[in-house]
This record gives sequence, structure tokens and C-alpha cells, in this order.
Amino acid sequence: MPDLSVENKRADIWFTILKMSRWICYYLSNRGLLLSCWWKFSGAGGNFESSEGFAVGTTAQKISELEKAMMELVYQSRISEIKIKQLSEEMKEFKDEMKVFKDEMKVFKDEMKVFKDEMSDFKNEMKDFKNEMKDFKDEMKEFKRTMDKKWGELARKMGTLIEDIFIPSLDLAIEKYFDVAVKDLMPRRKIRKKGETLEVDILAYADGKAFVVEVKASPNRLEYVHDFLEKLQKLPEFIPEIKNYQVVPIYAALDMEKGTINLLTKNNIYAMIVRGDILEIVNFGDVQAA
Repeated sequence: MPDLSVENKRADIWFTILKMSRWICYYLSNRGLLLSCWWKFSGAGGNFESSEGFAVGTTAQKISELEKAMMELVYQSRISEIKIKQLSEEMKEFKDEMKVFKDEMKVFKDEMKVFKDEMSDFKNEMKDFKNEMKDFKDEMKEFKRTMDKKWGELARKMGTLIEDIFIPSLDLAIEKYFDVAVKDLMPRRKIRKKGETLEVDILAYADGKAFVVEVKASPNRLEYVHDFLEKLQKLPEFIPEIKNYQVVPIYAALDMEKGTINLLTKNNIYAMIVRGDILEIVNFGDVQAA
């Protein structure tokens, strides 16, 4: 009589192999390699309804298939392990490259900070230099104004304001503002007629225009402006040929106040002053627009 305990253990082993085989078959079916597998079970204790020869042959076939599946799993596992290792190495290289890049960026950032500080220092130095140049320019402007004033005072004392300051540059100023070339320039033109005397400080003729220039050392006295207006009215009487010209009146001085300039503009008289070594008509646009 057979030993039931041995038979039960054998049945348990075959049942375990059967379950593993089913999992392998499921795996193989997913890979398109499904093999024809079938088993029949019956009764308690898990006894097979087949002959012993069929069971042994079937079992050997299942074990062979199981070995193949296990080998496939090992192979795929190895491939995955190699790929993971390669990916790990690539990630390590990438991480090292990023670290080098980060260090380079830090060096670059430090250099940019140094450059920014240097530019800030340079900007501050340029600002100081600009302020110094402005102060120097203001000082030179004040010095020039003082020198012009002293020069004017000296010229006035010597009676040479017209000859020393206005005569040398008047023709250039007339050409600059009126676009005409001076043909004849006469300083201190004095005319006597019927017991009266009329003196024109500078008279210049240029292309149909007669420029009558009145030069004053103290231009801001209102009576001087009114005297010049009266002189302009008497000109045709003392200089008849001037009727053939367009009279252009110019009131000239080293400098003059704004109120004097406004009064001259109101009467269509050009105000000429000295700026550096240049004669300028400061109300040219206003008189032209009038």
C-alpha cells in the first residue's frame, strides 16, 4: 500500500511547479511565444488524472520551458542592469559637467562684479572730472568777462573802443547775419551841415544796405537809445545818398542788460554785444520776426 504522505508531498511539488509554469506561460504569451499548455486536475489532494508516463513527460517539457523563460528573464535583467549602469555613468558625467559650468559661472559672476565696481569707480571719477571742468569753465568765463570789462574800460579811457573791438570784426559779423559782403566801412563818420554836427560811429555799405552802428561804453542809459533813434531820423538830411539804401540800425556795446535789449527790439534796432572775441547780435531773430 503506497505511503500517502509521500504522495501528498509529491502533489504539492507538482502543484507549485504548475503555478510557476502558469506565470511563465503568462509571461511568454505577452512576448508572443505562448506555448500550448494544459493540465487537468481533479479531487482533493491534487492527484493528476493521467498516467505516470504522461505526467513525467509533461513535467520535463514544462521544466525546459521554465528554464528558457528564466534565462530570458536573466538576460533581460542583465541588459537592464547594463543600461542603468550606462545611464548612471552619463548622469554622473552630466553632473560633473554641470559642476564645472557652475564653477565657471561663479568665476564669471565674480569677474562681472569686479568689472561693475570698476565701472562704478570710473563713473564717479568722470563725474568728479565733469564737475571740475564745469568749475574751470565757469572760472574761465568769469575771467574772460572780467578781462573784457577791463579791456572795455581801458579802451574807453583811451577812446579806442570802436577801433580796437568793433572795426576788426564788424564786416565778418555783418556777413554772418545778413549774408552780404561789406564794400565800404567808415569809422567815426562826422558830417557838419547848417551849423549842426552828426557823428556816426561806424557806417558800412553792403549790397543795397547801409549799416549804421552806434557804439556805447555805457549802453544801458535809456537816453542813449533815444538819442540813437533821433540820429536815425536825421540821417537822410546829413547823408542824402543813404536814401538809396536800406538802413540797418545796430546798437553795439561790450554787454547790455535785458531791458535795454527789449527796448531795442521794440524799435527794430539790432543789439550787438561782444562774447569772447566774437560780435553777436543777440536779438537778431526777434527783430527779423517783427
